[in-house]
Amino acid sequence: MNDPTVHLTQLGQRADLPASPDAAALETVPNPHPGSLYVVRFTAPEFTSLCPVTGQPDFAHIVIDYVPRDLLVESKSLKLYLGAFRNHGAFHEDCTVAIGKRLDATLNPHWLRIGGYWYPRGGMPIDVFFAVGDLPHGLWVPEQGVAPYRGRG
Repeated sequence: MNDPTVHLTQLGQRADLPASPDAAALETVPNPHPGSLYVVRFTAPEFTSLCPVTGQPDFAHIVIDYVPRDLLVESKSLKLYLGAFRNHGAFHEDCTVAIGKRLDATLNPHWLRIGGYWYPRGGMPIDVFFAVGDLPHGLWVPEQGVAPYRGRG
């Protein structure tokens, strides 16, 4: 039997944080159930990037849902890719949509959505949503589960 992980360069060993999102390698593994429709969810509740104007940190809760075709994203490579935004200057909208587009280009999923729930800076939270493809009929997808920002309660 062929090992579907033999080509992976980051899993199972030390891997440094990429210098930028563009330099990050998003690695994939074959979908073990390509004939079945199911949802994969990744949640990054401590996502960070930098404001491109001030250089100050921005924080978000990122939720990624996708319905795979032939490929799955390898989770360590996704963590490193998302971590590469830590020193990357971009607006909230750019970060969220860029992640969605990169995953779409890498995976070619049936359907993908990403919710970027950005914490307030200057008193205003920004939520950014991006989706591609059509959700297959009858497939259950839970709500992303991130409550709207309510301030101090």
